[in-house]
Amino acid sequence: MKARALALLAQREQSVSEIRRKLLRHLRATSLPASAGALAEEVDPIPVEDDGEARVDEVIDWLRAHNYLSEERFVESRLNARSGRYGNLRIRQELAQHGVVMTPEAAQSLKDSELERATEVWRKKFAHPPADAAEKARHARFLSQRGFSPDVISRVLRNARAAGKAETAD
Repeated sequence: MKARALALLAQREQSVSEIRRKLLRHLRATSLPASAGALAEEVDPIPVEDDGEARVDEVIDWLRAHNYLSEERFVESRLNARSGRYGNLRIRQELAQHGVVMTPEAAQSLKDSELERATEVWRKKFAHPPADAAEKARHARFLSQRGFSPDVISRVLRNARAAGKAETAD
């Protein structure tokens, strides 16, 4: 089971809840009868007894003790992977699903860069500022779905409109 956990961590950083879930799923799949091997994913999983959960917890403790599993590294890798495309709200929600939180320094850094990130995401998707209210709503929905705050969305669209007017005046 340690080998399986190390193989998962070699692919990318994992949260504790994620690695636990994957190891338990692996344990359930390997405890199925041989005749059900081909149908392992189609049948209801066989509950893993307390012994299996205890073994998974031991492996997780071992991974933490040897610094193979680190929540700080997981948060850092998630921030690096997501900050270029998503807003603070989406990133926080994703981290909460994994049962981890950002450090205050990381949260402040993300907050400080949110306007720049939202502007860049908007610029990649849309070539011109919104021409009318319907188009402005579409741009706002796009940024909102990416997890940017309403204040940042309004600032991005206001700045885009001002930049668009400055270009036409030239």
